[in-house]
Amino acid sequence: MIARRKTRQVKVGQVLIGGDAPVAVQSMTSGYTHDIDGCVREINKLAAAGADIVRVAVPERKDTEALREILKQVTVPIVADVHFHFQRALEAVEAGVQKIRLNPGNINDRAQVEKVIDACKERSLPIRIGVNEGSIVERKDKQRRLKELGAVFSNNRHGHMLAIMISKLEEYLDIFYERNFYDIVISAKSIDPLLVMDAYSEISRRFDHPLHLGVTHAGPKETGTIRSVVPLGTLLAGGIGDTIRISYANDPIYEVQDGLELLYVLGLRQRRGAELIACPTCGRIQVDLFTLVQKVNARLKEHITLPIKVAVMGCVVNGPGECEGADVAIFAGDKRGIIYVQGQKVANVPEEQILDALLDQCRQFQDKVNRGEARLGEKLVDIIPPDPIGELGSGYAKIAAAKAGETDTSLPVLNF
Repeated sequence: MIARRKTRQVKVGQVLIGGDAPVAVQSMTSGYTHDIDGCVREINKLAAAGADIVRVAVPERKDTEALREILKQVTVPIVADVHFHFQRALEAVEAGVQKIRLNPGNINDRAQVEKVIDACKERSLPIRIGVNEGSIVERKDKQRRLKELGAVFSNNRHGHMLAIMISKLEEYLDIFYERNFYDIVISAKSIDPLLVMDAYSEISRRFDHPLHLGVTHAGPKETGTIRSVVPLGTLLAGGIGDTIRISYANDPIYEVQDGLELLYVLGLRQRRGAELIACPTCGRIQVDLFTLVQKVNARLKEHITLPIKVAVMGCVVNGPGECEGADVAIFAGDKRGIIYVQGQKVANVPEEQILDALLDQCRQFQDKVNRGEARLGEKLVDIIPPDPIGELGSGYAKIAAAKAGETDTSLPVLNF
């Protein structure tokens, strides 16, 4: 079990961040906030996918004016993303948002930043401070501190940038501390995954505020998944991080799905719905496994709400071992499939019936769990692999024996 770093706790609407609260998953709408109907649809879609918090951009007055109506129609906490115009933050607070994302470096007037801090303090709203690589500005009056930090990080591959980030963060935090404001979340994003790991690791050693993890400009999902999951997974496995956003130049629904999956596999969140395991296939396959897996996945999302582990294997070679621990499993071969429930064989069906039969067993098992008649992850018996030349086997071995003129076709069971 991962030992998480202890941080202060803040409250974003009904969602807790930091302390012993589960790691929260965030995303951001991609449409215009002033398009009320479109924004509400997108927020609710992200919430249905599992987003705990959703952020919206409010660059103009018409965006903050739309917030009151939007907030009436959504169930997840909303964060207003503010840059340059402090008045947008005050308007968002007045509208009733649950959190403000602020980059003080983009607001030159300190008095304006203080007005935002005071407004949030009055309503007990947290503020996320971003010292992201793309938005921090090096100021002349901080050259001495940068020089000191530069010496500290002289052996680090990102020493100069880390020095700037820490210096800027200290500068920001001083403003908040002077106003006696501590409901703060920190982010330190970069396009460089290695800098992301170094920056958050260093910040976690210096400050006890909860951390919002992310990689900026992660790109399309095809490459952005790796760019995001490597640094975020590394940090989370080390106990660092209280809320995350995986960023894609794509439908943000994938950000939520992949963020949750990352937390599931690290054991940082309780899985919702079935966990599907499938083999990558090879030359032994004898059913259309790719199509089957996609159909199984879609049906499980529609019908299964418990974290049932379901395994779909294309042959009997690796299936038994890889299905250990699966609640419901199927080994396919020779245009058929054998279904097991917690190790016990329950069905042997033709390929065209596999999907319906598997889903039926999953639903039956879910009902048993809900009635208290079964428990998730409890293997009743060891899986006994089917004979690879028997009911699921291709018969190649017997055919070969017949061609060789052998009369005894009672071949021994092969050990795989």
